Amino acid sequence: MRRCDQETGEGLVRTGIARRLGDWLLARARGSATRLLVLLMLIVGLTGSVMSSTGVVAIFIPVVLRICTRLGIPPGQLMMPLSVAALISGMMTLVATAPNLVVQAELTRQGLPGFGFFGFTPFGLPILLLGIGYMLLARRRLSAGPAEDGTTPGARTTLRQLVEDYRLQDRAHRLRLRAGSLLAGQRLDKLALRARHRLNVMAVERPARFGTEIFSPNAETVLRADDELLVELPATPQDLAEIARRLGLQPLPIEHSDLAHRPHAVGIAEMIVTPGAELTGKSVLEAKLRSRLGLTVAGMRRGNAPVAEDMLEKPLQAGDSLLVVGPWTDIRRSQRGRRDLLLLNQPEDLEELTPAATRAPYALLSLAVMVALMVSGLVPNVQAAFIAGLLMLGFRCLDMDSAYRAIHWPSLVLIVGMLPFSLALQRTGGVTLAADALIATVGEAGPHALLASLFALTAVTGLFISNTATAVLMTPVAIATAQETGLSPYPFAMIVALASSAAFMTPVSSPVNTLVMGPGRYRFGDFLRIGLPLAVLVMAVSVALVPLVLPLR
Repeated sequence: MRRCDQETGEGLVRTGIARRLGDWLLARARGSATRLLVLLMLIVGLTGSVMSSTGVVAIFIPVVLRICTRLGIPPGQLMMPLSVAALISGMMTLVATAPNLVVQAELTRQGLPGFGFFGFTPFGLPILLLGIGYMLLARRRLSAGPAEDGTTPGARTTLRQLVEDYRLQDRAHRLRLRAGSLLAGQRLDKLALRARHRLNVMAVERPARFGTEIFSPNAETVLRADDELLVELPATPQDLAEIARRLGLQPLPIEHSDLAHRPHAVGIAEMIVTPGAELTGKSVLEAKLRSRLGLTVAGMRRGNAPVAEDMLEKPLQAGDSLLVVGPWTDIRRSQRGRRDLLLLNQPEDLEELTPAATRAPYALLSLAVMVALMVSGLVPNVQAAFIAGLLMLGFRCLDMDSAYRAIHWPSLVLIVGMLPFSLALQRTGGVTLAADALIATVGEAGPHALLASLFALTAVTGLFISNTATAVLMTPVAIATAQETGLSPYPFAMIVALASSAAFMTPVSSPVNTLVMGPGRYRFGDFLRIGLPLAVLVMAVSVALVPLVLPLR
């Protein structure tokens, strides 16, 4: 089931839904760091309730870095809130994190009904609000800051920076094919737009059933009426108007942001001509990179200066830098075998690639089907997740390679490896011994003291091993403690699940913390200083809430 859940999350990434959440976040924040933190934690907390928390963090790290660069906020101010929200998202639903599934599996193994899909939500939502309030107060205690060289940690050249370096904004235009245009129904290679009009088509935006489809054209691409072309053309406004009139094109306004956002669908990268390359001495037109490699040259730099005049006709030299546009697959393919062009700079935006953007409605439909099946109980949760994974593949939100890469194999191996260890503890009496020790220590103080002690023991165990392994070890102890004291096992099992997700205190407690440590430039002590008080607060809220929702008797 965890494998199918990870595939569903990968489908949300490939179809661009996760990226659109990031764009929405930036727009709604309106430059306010406080509003940004609140919205970020809400979005991450809710998104992580239906997909892997590790996957959510991996999606949002480049989004947060981009936002920090734009707003001038140190990444350390947002990376810790990101990890906290992702960990708390594991308390929202049954499938949100592996420890929940471990707890569910142990209940089922012992012949007890498991929790429902939203059985965790009454605890996760209040704890998420608590986490947001706490991080608003605690964020200034974070000592993380920019790197010594003044750059944002983990940041690379962005699409916007590449556009500015090659002065592409001065030569880029948007043109729509009018009905009856001479170009409609014609193949690009037959039109020879670059040779005849110096018009270089970088991307095509075409109406589709859901929104628009944006792609990088090749020599065989047939243009259609109403296509919008993103073109590179060194021309004055008067020359542009004349070319548009002759070809039946309508000039459209273009914003700087168009150049930074269109390439998410088509790909843009910086390459350098290698010494001894076959391209040396040939012009861009003579090199025929579009037909050979599927790449369009949108800009050139020689030395430290961009080449604007006669770029297509200038003979290429070793060391020339080229800004190329094309499908990401063709950019990667150009690096195989003999490499006349060496990938010099791959913008950070590549990590937010959405190669199946037009399949977004189908990804949402697949996710909705999974949730509906889990809530209704028509099929077991494992089958519901499996059906969602099949739908993602059937709707082409995923391909098999992406589905395979989306699986976090270390988590699966860890769970499979720890289960026999847990079983051995039960059969040798280790679980009973641990439960008896817990009861003897705090049993007389009452059920709430038992819950608090169990939470603390689980959280401390999570300091040394992963939260998934912690759940594997502690769930049998929790159930045994409840049974020996004549109490319901459900509050105790829920406490273990919540405590396993409250892995705020060290960077090794969860992959989520490990991911944000580098970009946020945190030290080990930062997690302890921020995470320990939060873990205590979460324990207090959990011990108070759990018996109210899940009666002790």
